[in-house]
Amino acid sequence: MINHSAGSSPPSAEGRPVGGRRAARLLVLLAAFVCAACGLVYELELVALGSYLLGDSVTQASVVLSVMVFAMGVGSLLAKRFTRRPATSFALVESALALVGGLSVLLLYGCFVWVGHYRTALVGVALLIGILIGAEIPLLMTLIQRIRRQEAGRAVADLFAADYVGALVGGLAFPFLLLPILGQATGALLTGAVNAVAGAVVVLWLFPREPSRRVRALLWSLCGAVLVVLAVAAALTGAFERAARQALYGAPIRFTTQSRYQDIVLTGPGRVPPPRTAAMGYPPREVRGEESRPAPHPAGDGPAGDAASASPLRMYLGGRLAVCGADEPRYHAALVQPAMVGTHARVLVLGGGDGLAAAEALRVPGVRQVTVVEIDPAVVHLGRTDPGLTRLNRDALADPRVRVVIADAFDWLRTEAHGERRYDVVVADLPDPDLDEGRKLYTQEFYGMVRRVLDPDGRLAVHAGPVAADAFWAAEATLRSTGLRTAEYAVPADRSCAGPTDWGFILASVAAPRLRPPARPDDAPGSLDAAALRIAATLADLRRPAHQPAPSTLLNPR
Repeated sequence: MINHSAGSSPPSAEGRPVGGRRAARLLVLLAAFVCAACGLVYELELVALGSYLLGDSVTQASVVLSVMVFAMGVGSLLAKRFTRRPATSFALVESALALVGGLSVLLLYGCFVWVGHYRTALVGVALLIGILIGAEIPLLMTLIQRIRRQEAGRAVADLFAADYVGALVGGLAFPFLLLPILGQATGALLTGAVNAVAGAVVVLWLFPREPSRRVRALLWSLCGAVLVVLAVAAALTGAFERAARQALYGAPIRFTTQSRYQDIVLTGPGRVPPPRTAAMGYPPREVRGEESRPAPHPAGDGPAGDAASASPLRMYLGGRLAVCGADEPRYHAALVQPAMVGTHARVLVLGGGDGLAAAEALRVPGVRQVTVVEIDPAVVHLGRTDPGLTRLNRDALADPRVRVVIADAFDWLRTEAHGERRYDVVVADLPDPDLDEGRKLYTQEFYGMVRRVLDPDGRLAVHAGPVAADAFWAAEATLRSTGLRTAEYAVPADRSCAGPTDWGFILASVAAPRLRPPARPDDAPGSLDAAALRIAATLADLRRPAHQPAPSTLLNPR
């Protein structure tokens, strides 16, 4: 921070801005406003990318923010060496920040896919961006004082007011404008371009006398080169993402989209029919509430359906494998079958927008209604229209017994499920508990609400990750803390799909649950007989920890 007393000598001619002092001062404050907005967007981009690629948003936010705040202090100290020529220095800083911040998402994503050591790269990029952001305030303070000498406290107040308001605008623009409209990569590139123009161009235009003619020409050329690099990167972003996804998923990608909630990727043969309405294939009015049911269509019709049967389909949600055709019959049979022993006329599926859990429930005779509560309508659209998925789920989402509700399972249980009749079976086909978006769905509060909609003689089936993980046994302890009794079992996973070595399941009910197969056709894929369930229960019991973990709550997730 540069302090100037009121009696200091006036700035030299080369340090004076062009035009009126009032207008020049407002433009410098505007540059501070825009640069602060851009700086916060860079921070949020790094946090969002790390959370998307690695999960655990708390850790990603803590690492990025702490590193950047530390680096900003370092940048402020380093800037003291360059305050003799603040306009030239500020133009260089903003050009470098625009280039590094604008390309940060592409650089880190490419590092994640092809190089590895993502956390090291993340810390390095956050450190560099933080140093450049930290250098801005001392240089801007010097420019403000060159325009008009004033008391240091008043100058600081004006500058920080512009800085904080800019941070507010950047923080709101990222989740509501940049991310949903442009996506992470293009949003960062556009932010870099704005940063270059607002930072370098404005200052160079206001203070043309400070750098020599030759230096000024070089600075303008540098700013132009940065804008050209960002524009070329924006033009190549689509090809870059396709190549990265191909390397990441290791199979031809036939469909990809970014829904409101997650990145959705389908690999394997087949094609997705054109959407009925809008870009994502679902009407805006269906974002919440009960969905309309389209007319059924034959599963696997034509060449696409035949190809889908020859090679396993894979669906990735948020970069994680959610559906693998080779695994699905065994996985969903293990999840749903044991819960269908006893009365099962009314079934509630929490999650499961792909229709696979609903299809497994419909296999059992006597099911009259299946209610599927899924947060992402884009997943439901694919479950209804994609030839590969409809072949796996046997057009379950077009069955007249199936009702689809687009809602967050937690919110739906809390606000809308009270008017529902109780369910005989509840199937929790939800994200794993180690993912941020899944943690609230494995808490006392969530299971307490599930118990309210469960018939006194009903059963709850939960997939809680591999049995060797602490999160599995935390989920079991949480279920028991709500007054339910549990039976745990583990089924070895099919190694033809990348994933855990086993699937851990929990069957819960008010009375002691018994692991038995339901009455159903013997030729159903993935069926588990009584002997297989006994082995599965023994496998889970061998993994039981010596010390039971504490239950998970919203304030203390495990």
